[in-house]
Amino acid sequence: MAVWIKDPLAICADGAERGIIVDGDRIVECVPAGAVPTRGPLEIFDAGAHVVLPGLINTHHHFYQTLTRAFGPALDKELFDWLKALYPIWGRLTPDALRIATRLAMVELLLSGCTTAVDHHYVFPDGLEDAIDIQAEEARTLGMRAVLTRGSMNLSEEDGGLPPVGVVQTADAILDDSRRVVETHHETGPGAMVQIALAPCSPFSVTEALMRDTAALAADLGVRLHTHLAETEDENRFCEATFGCRPLEYLQRVGWLDDRVWLAHGIHFTPDEIVALGAAGTGIAHCPGSNMILASGFCPVPALENAGAPVGLAVDGSASNDQSNMIQEVRNAFLLQRIANGSSAISHLDALRWATAGSARVLGRDDIGMIEAGKAADLALFRLDEPRFSGHGDPLAALVLCGAHAADRVMVAGRWLVEDGTIPDLDLEALRGEHEVAARAVQTG
Repeated sequence: MAVWIKDPLAICADGAERGIIVDGDRIVECVPAGAVPTRGPLEIFDAGAHVVLPGLINTHHHFYQTLTRAFGPALDKELFDWLKALYPIWGRLTPDALRIATRLAMVELLLSGCTTAVDHHYVFPDGLEDAIDIQAEEARTLGMRAVLTRGSMNLSEEDGGLPPVGVVQTADAILDDSRRVVETHHETGPGAMVQIALAPCSPFSVTEALMRDTAALAADLGVRLHTHLAETEDENRFCEATFGCRPLEYLQRVGWLDDRVWLAHGIHFTPDEIVALGAAGTGIAHCPGSNMILASGFCPVPALENAGAPVGLAVDGSASNDQSNMIQEVRNAFLLQRIANGSSAISHLDALRWATAGSARVLGRDDIGMIEAGKAADLALFRLDEPRFSGHGDPLAALVLCGAHAADRVMVAGRWLVEDGTIPDLDLEALRGEHEVAARAVQTG
């Protein structure tokens, strides 16, 4: 039976004041003010205490990093030194540790209202060759949408890169496995639940040849491309010294500047580079929490959007952000962009849009990220009955300004995955305990 999510306290959609009708995995009708549904019979979910959002979409993460949150030797460092402190620890990853890290990260995201998550996994020590298969299995078991990016590093310290030898692979191994995981797991078309993208880690951890070959392979397989870019001034200096150009020029040189690509961070661009990104339609995953913790800088979000570049939101890794909470990341983005651009330039609706429709555009999807008839039934419902919201005016503004942190209900593809703030049949305390054991094993060796 179709479900009427009826008379919400507020809804982030036009012409849906009386709610929406979900049938199967799709939204089939928006009910405007003063109207009634045109179809029936209907099961009714009374949403009078809920603010309804499109499911939040996380465009960049590193699930495995939940194992190294607030890790002492990496505290108070900028990116390159932070990475050097953590690479040896991440080299201890095992299949079991990755599985539990992935599960916990996705659960944490889901409970925060996130319905689609990107993960960028690029650490492949011996024994972890099936990392993407493990993550795909976990995503399908939980029922969350996922874009799993097959990351890679083949430029070790010995070759002038940043990572140690123990966490890199050969180019042939990377390209062979990239083809395999796409052919095994990638789904296409509206409603796709698991997709694969190809994702060399960064200019300072892969060779120029691998960047070119990965772009060619992605074009052959019809999948998207992802990497870190323009996160720090150290990266600019590395690219100028190694490749004789700035990161974006390097990206263009290796065939990556187009609308199949999205970039994590995108902080240190010149005005001309922003114009080039917009003309190419290359997307940016804005990671405000991570950028603040690592003191990397401000992503120029309004300028990028004005130029035509898609911009979405991301929590980034749980070792640089130290949490995987998408609704909190909406508030982080709102606050950081206000500091950078002024209070009149950025509204709470901008921040919500970046996390929904903006993120969907970054991922090249038009079936998620909006509440409209025909779109996927991915929804996040929040209550405003906590002390933090008491006395609020505008409910949508209250979610952002008052600091919502947990969804009450979350629907993915028409299925309730979160009910009353919990995931049915999941023993969260047991999961947390298992994750703590895995984290201590990785951290101590």
